[in-house]
Amino acid sequence: MMKCLQSWPEPIVRVQSLAESGITTIPEHYIKPLSKRPSTGLVHDDATVNIPVIDLQALAGDDQDLRETTLQLVLSACKEWGFFQVVNHGMSHELMKRARETWREFFEQPLEVKQEYSNDPITYEGYGSRLGVEKGAILDWSDYYFLHYLPPTLRKPEKWPALPSSCRDMIEEYGEEATRVCGMLLRMLSLNLGLGEDYLPIAFGGEENVGACLRVNFYPKCPQPDLTLGISPHSDPGGMTLLLPDEDVAGLQVRKGENWVTVKPVPNAFVVNMGDQMQVLSNAIYKSVEHRVIVNSVKDRVSLAMFYNPKSDLLIEPAKALVTKDRPALYPPMTFDEYRLYIRTKGLCGKAQVESLKSHE
Repeated sequence: MMKCLQSWPEPIVRVQSLAESGITTIPEHYIKPLSKRPSTGLVHDDATVNIPVIDLQALAGDDQDLRETTLQLVLSACKEWGFFQVVNHGMSHELMKRARETWREFFEQPLEVKQEYSNDPITYEGYGSRLGVEKGAILDWSDYYFLHYLPPTLRKPEKWPALPSSCRDMIEEYGEEATRVCGMLLRMLSLNLGLGEDYLPIAFGGEENVGACLRVNFYPKCPQPDLTLGISPHSDPGGMTLLLPDEDVAGLQVRKGENWVTVKPVPNAFVVNMGDQMQVLSNAIYKSVEHRVIVNSVKDRVSLAMFYNPKSDLLIEPAKALVTKDRPALYPPMTFDEYRLYIRTKGLCGKAQVESLKSHE
């Protein structure tokens, strides 16, 4: 299977270049079928409906009752939504702002500067514009930059943008802080499963082996936003995602039942969501939830997704303590390497992958 992943099936076109060329209609291979367009399915744009927003300040304090209340709010959000926002998470607001601005500056560089970092489907590292290697696939209206941050052995700073000149130092600083927040959240999620705070961190491979990758998404403005999507519906294949959303323009939509709910970003908050590996480890107590990104005709958007993942060659399976006669193991053991090969070949396809793993009685 790896053979077909050596190169892209068609010449890569940068969506940003398309958008800046002044086109008024989008090329055919970005037009989603009718059933998959943004208007399909009920969209909740009600200002009162949002994913839960949780203040983590109590975790640093001595008040056990407040701490317990915070843990319960997280547990409830994981079960009900699979998504929540966190404030008072410990990362400086200045660093969050600087990270967004620095990456925006990268995407504003001349095309030939960005092209030096062009990626391939073997590692996906670098500047990219598509997921999956199926020839003739309908593509998403976005460009991105993908890089490995953890484990340190996979870190390749020479593959990080040299322009703007502050970029590499910022990636290092942001990566350290974002993974610290992820580690704190993972311990909370582990406690909430009744497994003790170390179970999930160890299942991920321990501090020295855990994986963390950064995907910076750039969604150019689009002349026909009703016909396409910035990212197609999917659940994240990894463990957990820490998203720094664009602070000006909403675009992320989360599936809730039959509806799509537009996430309204709260100032200085991260959006946290469960990935497929978390669904497997928790034996589906936690759910990875389908989400997608819409685009608009007025403004570009930038967001940073830190994917916090198990060590890629460890077998991931439901925690033994969560498997009972009444609730047998729902998933067979599989490594994250095996799991993500599917998405890197096929592209994004809703929750089809994790659902297809379920053991059939």
